[in-house]
Amino acid sequence: MMTLNPTQGGAHSPISPVVSVLWIAWLVYWVVSARDVKVTRWHESLSSQLRHKALLLAAALLLAAPGLLPRVLSRRFLPIGGPLGVIGPVLVAAGLGFAVWARRHLGRNWSASVVVKEGHALVTSGPYRYVRHPIYTGMLLAFLGTAVAIGEWRALLAVPFAVLSFIIKSRMEEGRMVETFPQYEQYRRGTAALVPYVY
Repeated sequence: MMTLNPTQGGAHSPISPVVSVLWIAWLVYWVVSARDVKVTRWHESLSSQLRHKALLLAAALLLAAPGLLPRVLSRRFLPIGGPLGVIGPVLVAAGLGFAVWARRHLGRNWSASVVVKEGHALVTSGPYRYVRHPIYTGMLLAFLGTAVAIGEWRALLAVPFAVLSFIIKSRMEEGRMVETFPQYEQYRRGTAALVPYVY
C-alpha cells in the first residue's frame, strides 16, 4: 500500500472523526454555557475585536477549509498513521478539557470578547492558579493536536495564527484587568500567562 511521505502532496487529509466530535461537542457546550453570564458593563470596540478574531478565523479556515487554500499547503509535514493517529486526538481532548475546566471555573464572568461584567470577579483559583489565560492555553493545545491529527502544513500554519490571536487578546484583557482590579498586578507577576511555569 502506498503512503505519502512528509514532503509529498496529495488529497487533503480530513480531520479524524474523533477530533471532529471533540470540537463539535466543545462548540455546543460553549454556545449553551454562553447564555448564563453576567451583564456586560464595558466591552471592546468592533475594531479591537477584529484584531484578534480575524486571526482566529484564519486559523479555523486553515484547519477546516482545505479546498480554499493553495495546493502546496496540503503537503504533509508528518507521515500518515502510526502513534500520531492517537497523539493528535489525545492533545485535542486534553486541550479542550482544560478549556472547559477553566470556563466552568470562570463561571458567569466569562465572555467571548474583552469585557468587564457587572460585579466582575477576579478568578485566581482552579486552572487560574497555573496560568492567567487557561482557556487560551487549552485552545492552543487543541489546535496543536488538530495539526498533528491532520499532518499537513496548512494545519501547522494554523497554530501560529491562533497563538498570535490569543496573545493580542490576552494583552487587551490584561490592560483592562489592571485597571479594574488593583490586585491583578501582583497576580500577573506570580502567574504565567499561557504556559505554566514558562510563559
